[in-house]
Amino acid sequence: MGKKSAAAAALVLSGVLLATGCSSSDGSGGGPARTGGSGTAPTPSAPASGPAQGAEDGAASAAAYRKWGLKPLPAAPAPPARKPVQAKPGEVPVISDIPTKEKVVFVTFDDGAEKDPKFVEMMRDLKIPFTMFLTDAAISADKGYFKPLQQLGNAIQNHTLTHPNMRTESGAQQQHQICGQQEKLTKEYGKAPRLFRPPYGNWNEGTRAAAKACGIQSIVLWRESMQIQNMQYQRGDKKLHPGDIILAHFRGKSELKGHTMTEMTANMLRHIQEQGFAVARLEDYV
Repeated sequence: MGKKSAAAAALVLSGVLLATGCSSSDGSGGGPARTGGSGTAPTPSAPASGPAQGAEDGAASAAAYRKWGLKPLPAAPAPPARKPVQAKPGEVPVISDIPTKEKVVFVTFDDGAEKDPKFVEMMRDLKIPFTMFLTDAAISADKGYFKPLQQLGNAIQNHTLTHPNMRTESGAQQQHQICGQQEKLTKEYGKAPRLFRPPYGNWNEGTRAAAKACGIQSIVLWRESMQIQNMQYQRGDKKLHPGDIILAHFRGKSELKGHTMTEMTANMLRHIQEQGFAVARLEDYV
């Protein structure tokens, strides 16, 4: 191959590597393909791995946490082979925490009224798994905001059409609230929710029956709720426990007394980090 042909091949290969997000394992960013003595194309090298790659990933994670004024959280354990929450046939369990001895908690965000682009940036940087329980009335002005968060691997679940107190609704009204939101969320985000959170945590047996009729597998409550700087705990010891589900909201400055959603989220993550917990994905356990 002449010099001009080799240079052209290098440019083509470089473009392919950039388009696929790949790079050579030596960090050179790609170059002319090397051939063996037989003149056949080489086997692509495997991505870099091992201690060096682990150290690089750890440094990148630490830098991302520093960007938001945080210390890294412990790594979450591998998801259990069998989910700890197993419903009996025909039953829709109601859960506030997950039965596990692992030192993990689960982060959830409700409603969807606040649509802060900095929160998307924060979650993209930190790669914290969380679950969104969305209300149609809160998200209708910009449903597209939640798609990048979903694309990060965070599930969208059901939180009714208009956020009523389900205890004051008839069975038919409760079914309309849940099934109607199931239909809208499935159409908008391409996946039917499996989980339902009743507004204010208020539910009755009519709620459970409606959830079952709408294809819901579990009703999800919570153990702690995040305010602006501090958490509200249900237990008297004011501590996180393995398997706790934490409630937060998509809220902006008007509801957070001048603070932003990213500030509130950073405060929540500090509480989790200081107590030595990792954050796991709720859907891996339910």
